[in-house]
Amino acid sequence: MKKAVLIVLDSVGAGYLPDAAAYGDEGANTLRHVAESMDLKVPNMRHMGLGHLPGLNIPPDETAVGAWGRAAECSSGKDTTTGHWEIAGVTLPTPFPTFPNGFPEEVIRSFEEAIGTRVIGNKPASGTAILDELGEEHLRTGYPIVYTSADSVFQIACHEGICPLSRLYEMCRIARAQLQGKYGVGRVIARPFIGEGRGSFTRTPGRKDFSLEPIGPTILDVLKDNGYDTLAVGKIEDIFALRGITSSVHSAGNPACIQSTLDYLHTDFNGLLFVNLVDTDMIYGHRRDPLGYGNALMAFDQKLPEILELLNDGDLIIITADHGCDPTFRGTDHTREYIPILCLVKGTKQLRSLGDRRTFADIAATIADYFGLSERFGADSFLSRLE
Repeated sequence: MKKAVLIVLDSVGAGYLPDAAAYGDEGANTLRHVAESMDLKVPNMRHMGLGHLPGLNIPPDETAVGAWGRAAECSSGKDTTTGHWEIAGVTLPTPFPTFPNGFPEEVIRSFEEAIGTRVIGNKPASGTAILDELGEEHLRTGYPIVYTSADSVFQIACHEGICPLSRLYEMCRIARAQLQGKYGVGRVIARPFIGEGRGSFTRTPGRKDFSLEPIGPTILDVLKDNGYDTLAVGKIEDIFALRGITSSVHSAGNPACIQSTLDYLHTDFNGLLFVNLVDTDMIYGHRRDPLGYGNALMAFDQKLPEILELLNDGDLIIITADHGCDPTFRGTDHTREYIPILCLVKGTKQLRSLGDRRTFADIAATIADYFGLSERFGADSFLSRLE
């Protein structure tokens, strides 16, 4: 019986990549700038080597154990789907399409015909601003609000009082079926909300993502095909369109996702537990709130000993990220950054450097290696550095 735990701290980047200027992100450093914005106390991640990563301005723990490093992104892009797919072993040769001027007329017309109603919006917007702008019109007309962002997303916002979640999800499935090929956005996202008027609208936990299926085999597929358990927490099931997953809990928000992680660790499973903790990105990164971002990191760090305690000697844990979202940077977009890698095989008594890895997919290669499987996803395992 072997357990591997892979925790993605969504958007917790560790310094801008060499090609960041091409994305307008030169100078971004999510972890460093959060640490400079507050008294960031993360002793348990420091004890896994976080302070040894270069350029973070986080003091190293000289008694740390495990292994630490960074990984660069080979895929083009800096979004959730691209980052998670590469972590799981799938590298995108071309980026997902984005729509900085809204979606083409033929896309919107086809969608309206399929759902039997007009839509409003059709432009890039922040999720909270678009509700203040168009929420009242939506309440008057019932027309769904369609919008996008700097990411490859088609988002549909509807008030739960006039559009049941089942109907919203149905519209998302229709959009997902239509948005293929050159219009194949990474995710169609249901954005339900409540409220009585401008200034009172708030999004609800009914969010649901409808992703494209990965274009190649992932570590989830490989493990499942070889008889291992593949457990997912949070939006992992959405990002991988449920493929390769044997059990999933779609918890919403970090506290619930951490509790679901602990619940899984109290069970006997033989395989991978794959967790996404979204709050750092969705609530604090995009809204450029470094204090909230740091507090979310500290809340996770406080629960980390409880997670580690539930591992057996020889079990593997990897803590990483999927991209950056520097809350002190301009705009509200993700940032093109290295991701941190903190690894520990339970029972390890020393600290080792993994260096800078050339691809996120080294994580998938390492997990496959850990379970004795031959697949390497065109990447390099660092398991030998952990043993």
